[in-house]
Amino acid sequence: MGRLVYDGAVRFVIDDRTLAHLQVVIGDKLRRREPFTFTWANPLDDGGGRTSVWMSPASSLAFTFDRHRPQRLNRAWLDALSAATHSPAGLSAIPEPEPEDDRP
Repeated sequence: MGRLVYDGAVRFVIDDRTLAHLQVVIGDKLRRREPFTFTWANPLDDGGGRTSVWMSPASSLAFTFDRHRPQRLNRAWLDALSAATHSPAGLSAIPEPEPEDDRP
């Protein structure tokens, strides 16, 4: 399981594959100086509910992965996650869609 640490204190624990996709989308938005909200469900052992954070270029973020190897990225998932950043609800960890077939 990977971890996204926001502002040194708020932690979001999620599988490495999902985190790798979120890292690309979050990094892309912040490089372009486009702030957005990121929301996730809290585990029941942490009280349940949900957490929303404001992502901006000033945010302090750390992405920690359990696996050493980088994940193969799914372009369709990156596009769906990126589109979510433009919605009123903001970014959340949505399920991975089937990869698009890039062959002619």
